[in-house]
Amino acid sequence: MIDRLEKEVDMLERHLQVLRIVIESEPIGIVKMSNETGYPHHKVRYSLRVLEEETLIEPSSQGAITTERTAEFVEDLDGKIDGIVEKLDGMKIEDAAEIES
Repeated sequence: MIDRLEKEVDMLERHLQVLRIVIESEPIGIVKMSNETGYPHHKVRYSLRVLEEETLIEPSSQGAITTERTAEFVEDLDGKIDGIVEKLDGMKIEDAAEIES
């Protein structure tokens, strides 16, 4: 049950790492991103596709670049992540009465 969530979080982490590199080094291509992140080309390519579908990046002849929407997304990101963390903290059952086996 929790395995799917872990996989989604790992994938989100990769997408955000790729976005961070585009922000810091735009324009940047797949090969350079792959070398900097250690992710295989196909995973970088998939993350770029997801980011492009979200209109956070766009392709250029020199490589991926940010869009007008990127800055707003980055500004809102920490608050959204904090909200998710808070929700996940509320789901913990470690403080619940001990479960009888």
